[in-house]
Amino acid sequence: MIALIFSDRCTQCSRCVDVCPTNVFDALPDQPPVIARQSDCETCFMCELYCKADAIYVEPEIERAVAVDAQQVLDAGLLGQFRRDSGWDEWSADPQYSNQHWRMEEVFTLARALPRPVAEEIKP
Repeated sequence: MIALIFSDRCTQCSRCVDVCPTNVFDALPDQPPVIARQSDCETCFMCELYCKADAIYVEPEIERAVAVDAQQVLDAGLLGQFRRDSGWDEWSADPQYSNQHWRMEEVFTLARALPRPVAEEIKP
């Protein structure tokens, strides 16, 4: 589940906002996006994949939000690990990291085309 946005790394490109299939983020003018609907996160890692600044950390726990220590994430070198291991962007030419996400492009395209939920419409 989405856990952290490192505002000191964020370039405010809002790609995370654009690619999130469940509308977890809110874009703010002249500020990094905020995690507005954490419980809606599907742990798809799309935001982490598209964040070239490595400013996002998605905790692999999918059922519930867990406390995540930002310093531990930094110390463990977890920022950017998913992009690297997936062979995205600057890692695409490295034969050690094979990008197989192209196989999911059709699914991602369909997910991006779905209407975004409106928070007021979602009632438990």
